[in-house]
Amino acid sequence: MKKEFAVIGLGRFGGSICRALAEEGMEVMAIDVDEDRVNQFSMIASHAVVGDTTDESVIKSLGLRNFDHVIVAIGDNIQASILTTIILKEFGVKKITVKAQNDYHEKVLRKIGADHVVHPERDMGRRIAHNIVSNNVLDYLELSDEHSIVEIVANDKLSGHTLIDLDIRAKYGINIVAIKRKNDIIVSPIAGEVIQLNDILIVIGADVDINRFEKKVMS
Repeated sequence: MKKEFAVIGLGRFGGSICRALAEEGMEVMAIDVDEDRVNQFSMIASHAVVGDTTDESVIKSLGLRNFDHVIVAIGDNIQASILTTIILKEFGVKKITVKAQNDYHEKVLRKIGADHVVHPERDMGRRIAHNIVSNNVLDYLELSDEHSIVEIVANDKLSGHTLIDLDIRAKYGINIVAIKRKNDIIVSPIAGEVIQLNDILIVIGADVDINRFEKKVMS
């Protein structure tokens, strides 16, 4: 069965999530207090509704408690974001992801029970900065405050060596979970896999260990 999602707030962030979910073939209800925004998504989402989710009766009438995942992407109105999240929790929504405006907002959201809190602007800034600083890093995804997944291009120091030769897990405490090689992806590569020049290594681990690996091997 298809999962059912609801996206509350159809600004740039909420709108992009709504479009992406719809493109994946998911059932999506798009909700906003702005009628013009809702009209923009009437042909994209499964349902597009004008509604104020700080009103309990609206959330109840929309049946949001029955959705698999509700994304609260309300823009600058922190009070509306918090109140909407509280009501969703009280109605027993299974999973709630909320966009935070700042660290204080995040603390409040976590205290009231948001399952996942995202900082799209901050996280994208960190991602871009990380890519700029390291020439070998193609992409960077923060998993938590201390752990990340990065894509690193194999250089001459790594090329021609097997994973067991490099012993990266023991030396640096990080794991190579996959290797992209041209049009192929090697998932969970074996210890005897020979790294080739310009392979893209998908590495997961603590930020301090990844940084240590980059400085030692990739510089």
